[in-house]
Amino acid sequence: MKSKWVLIVLSLVFLLTGLTAEGAQDMDMDRESVIYTEEISYTVDGQTLVGLLAYDESIQEPRPGILVVHEWQGINDYAKKRAVDLAKEGYVAFALDMYGDGKEIPREEARDMSSRIGTDYPLVQKRFNAALDILKEAEYTDPDKLGAIGYCFGGGIVLNMARLGTDIDGVAGFHSSINTGLNAEKGDIKTKILAIQGDQDPAAPREKQEAFIQEMNEAEADFTYIIYGNLPAHNFTNPSGSSYYEDEANMAWASMLVFFDSLF
Repeated sequence: MKSKWVLIVLSLVFLLTGLTAEGAQDMDMDRESVIYTEEISYTVDGQTLVGLLAYDESIQEPRPGILVVHEWQGINDYAKKRAVDLAKEGYVAFALDMYGDGKEIPREEARDMSSRIGTDYPLVQKRFNAALDILKEAEYTDPDKLGAIGYCFGGGIVLNMARLGTDIDGVAGFHSSINTGLNAEKGDIKTKILAIQGDQDPAAPREKQEAFIQEMNEAEADFTYIIYGNLPAHNFTNPSGSSYYEDEANMAWASMLVFFDSLF
């Protein structure tokens, strides 16, 4: 049986910010990063989507690829920055566009858009898989080593792609929409899961967190759920947001790097 466990972090008794993927550490010792970025337009069912590809040109061999799924306002500077950050860690990264036209939308439109797009599961699959194809075909991507990360809305997307049986190595969700109405059954989930949340996340109160744990256990998913204690915020990772928690954000990023390093 696959391993299933939950890690509860009740206080900041340790700091993971010094942890990085071991392979990326080794490469950094002997090279200077040269980060290449490219906006890529692609079309799904007549809708133009625009994402950002990023990788380190100083690495000449194939490497794992990771998709980045944006927050509820659409593809923004933060999603693109995280793609670049992943490139610096030795990955090929593609920040995808789930809404269209490669633009960020106003907050007053975001609730309707995220609900409408996020619950249209066939559409989510089409747009996610179209971006995955771009990532697979990108120069230097090893198509047999793939993952995805997402924030808020995007975290819900990557968790739902896991529920829908996407066959990639792993997904990591930061302060995700963990309960979307789509529930996995035994055998549905083929990818490893890392989910990270604050204990007082207003978008994921305790009963929803417990329901997520129960769902993952009943589905026999290989998952890790990290809950940071005394964290009364939803989006705690984006420095431009109103509820940024720097220590927890750094710990979450470091935990993700360790997670992917264990897969690849």
